[in-house]
Amino acid sequence: MINQERLWNRLVELSEFGKQVSGGITRFSFTEEEREAKALVASYMKEAGMTVREDAVGNLIGRKEGQRKDAPAVLIGSHIDTVPDGGRFDGALGVIAGIEVVQTLHEQQIQHDHPIEVYAFTDEEGSRFGFGMIGSRGLAGILTNEELQHRDANGVSIAEAMKEVGLNPEQYKDAAKDPSSVKGYVELHIEQGRVLEQRGLAVGIVSGIAGPLWMKWTIAGEAGHAGATPMAIRKDPLMAAAEMMQFIEAEAKKYPNAVATIGQISVKPGGVNVIPAEVAFTLDLRDIDEKTRDQVEASITAHALEVSRKRAVELKLETMQRVEPVPCSESIQNVIQAACNKLDVESFVLPSGAGHDGMQFKDYCPIGMIFIRSKDGISHNPAEWSSIEDCGKGTEILYETVLALASE
Repeated sequence: MINQERLWNRLVELSEFGKQVSGGITRFSFTEEEREAKALVASYMKEAGMTVREDAVGNLIGRKEGQRKDAPAVLIGSHIDTVPDGGRFDGALGVIAGIEVVQTLHEQQIQHDHPIEVYAFTDEEGSRFGFGMIGSRGLAGILTNEELQHRDANGVSIAEAMKEVGLNPEQYKDAAKDPSSVKGYVELHIEQGRVLEQRGLAVGIVSGIAGPLWMKWTIAGEAGHAGATPMAIRKDPLMAAAEMMQFIEAEAKKYPNAVATIGQISVKPGGVNVIPAEVAFTLDLRDIDEKTRDQVEASITAHALEVSRKRAVELKLETMQRVEPVPCSESIQNVIQAACNKLDVESFVLPSGAGHDGMQFKDYCPIGMIFIRSKDGISHNPAEWSSIEDCGKGTEILYETVLALASE
């Protein structure tokens, strides 16, 4: 029922804002590129029959009233900001699909009880300020003034950037929406992984969003001459780190939804013929079940302490951030499954390893997510790609899901 060609053409049109020579997109929040992109999205919302406004933190919101104006609203959302040289689908698909859902309802004059709101959230990615999900935090009422002081590479704070586009950072609390006025939140997103593609499926139902635990591991040993120091008496922190890393990988593999990534590593002093004095590496550990993630953390920590004792090196563990995993609502998952059944679309339940705006709604409202297949699992890259057919199929399921939620 949705207009697949219109959906696709809008995705293509939106991708022109911030387009790079590589074909990728760089569109950070509170920039001219984003302002122009938001103006285009606002025009789509108006064409879809919605009233449009921008809230205190820059969220762009389109609203279609239901037959019961006092009923809690069904929210659809995502974001239109990107990572540096990102793709055209990440975030943008969820916003454009939400508008397409409402426009289809509007054109078909289909009645529904609950109001529907489509959100283009401010700065989900966090690429500019190193702090993301500003808009969804604002909506949930958990954004703080201290967080608005994060600065970009040029020293501009979030608060200062807000002023540059005509927003008053002192009014950020006005973006908060009473949770009693919200029935639930649904988002369509590309998977950004290979699971659906490997299973030959276009659509997935998200069971939960994994919470990242970021740690920095620093191991201090004793520098020495590479040729003159016997192996038996070395205090080599790099060899200790290698042993720890192998265990981290093996331990994460024991659990179906756990993932562990060593993203950065530094070795000092870094000489070819010098036994290292110090090694530091980062660990990104995730699982959709917090108990499982904590269990993996405890196991790898215990092992690391044993390795450091055995190798006579010193281990320092620093927690950089600890974010709680967020389960998706079982009732909304069931509604999405019913939509898949109605459209005769085979689906698969899977977790999201990547973070999304819905993470901020853990204690705010029920959430649901629909994934569509990503070609080769590539994302945050100009080569990011999902087919027009998969985008259309995902939007059809989003339409049926939202209509069901808004009609109860």
